[in-house]
Amino acid sequence: MGDSVDALIEHVSHTTRQVARVLEAQRHVAVRMAQMVHALPDEDPEFGGFAGLLDQASGVTKSVIAYLFSVAELQEMMAEHMYHVIMEMEDEE
Repeated sequence: MGDSVDALIEHVSHTTRQVARVLEAQRHVAVRMAQMVHALPDEDPEFGGFAGLLDQASGVTKSVIAYLFSVAELQEMMAEHMYHVIMEMEDEE
């Protein structure tokens, strides 16, 4: 039984590392997009007028929201996995 718990913990650890890598990549995209928006001029932008600027800002906002949602999903997944691991360890005792 201990071997299966160890294998489960190892699998959860590997999965968490992979999800963290994906989130890190998403974070870099969101940061880069925020830098691009920050570099936009405050007045008279040449991006299709006000509507074009709103579209660009909307894209950045969606990327940031997607990143934050992914972080929340990661935390929820880790909590669920840890719950199962702890329950399994309590059953062994």
